[in-house]
Amino acid sequence: MPEARSERVDLRMSPAVKRTLQRAAAVSSKTLTEFLLDTGLNAAVDTLADRRVFQLDEKRWAKFMRELATPPNKNPRLRKLLARRAAWNP
Repeated sequence: MPEARSERVDLRMSPAVKRTLQRAAAVSSKTLTEFLLDTGLNAAVDTLADRRVFQLDEKRWAKFMRELATPPNKNPRLRKLLARRAAWNP
């Protein structure tokens, strides 16, 4: 079941930009709101995917895996930081 639309976003744009968006929505057989939501959400998903997914060639993948398998260098300051209780978890 789709989530109810309860949030609102207000946009300011030039009349020319609005006309262009309206034409694009019309040729897509969508309302302006549907067009902006669909294209904006697709762009957001793509942008976030670029930050979560990366591809490496075989040589770089092997190096990446070696680095992951290598134990970290000793770092007393990091250990001290990680041993502290988080501010949001009193």
